[in-house]
Amino acid sequence: MATVTKKALGAERISTGVYGNSWTGIYNFTTNASGVLEASDQTTAIVQTNVVRIGLMPAGLEINDCLSICSDAFSTSVTHKLGFAYVDGEDSTAVPQDDDYFFAALAATVGRTAANNTAVRPLTLPKDAYLILTVNGSTADHASAGVYDFVVQGRFMGV
Repeated sequence: MATVTKKALGAERISTGVYGNSWTGIYNFTTNASGVLEASDQTTAIVQTNVVRIGLMPAGLEINDCLSICSDAFSTSVTHKLGFAYVDGEDSTAVPQDDDYFFAALAATVGRTAANNTAVRPLTLPKDAYLILTVNGSTADHASAGVYDFVVQGRFMGV
């Protein structure tokens, strides 16, 4: 399992409520025609079981929802997990890392998909975490261009 890191981690756009603590981060995952993640530290295609760090979410963020927007379909038969892993590499017993917190088998087809992992409830990150995308091991490798945008919503509660 290789870890791929997108350059300039962070949300491409972050919005906070003018009078409150609402928080929205938009993260992008784009591959070129060869299946290589654009703006990444890797020059080869994203393959099965790669873990891709596509952004940062701050400590104190209560995560409530995520919307996946696929505007350009990826390789046929590729599915993904979307979740989080802590930046320091150490798990938390209170809020364990979860590589499929938002999606366990997100299809790589054009469309909008609301987070569909119904077995999880809102949580507050005790420390900074990467938003991670993992290619499911039982599907195909990336071999074509594709575009995902992920809109993560929550409330900034502080630490």
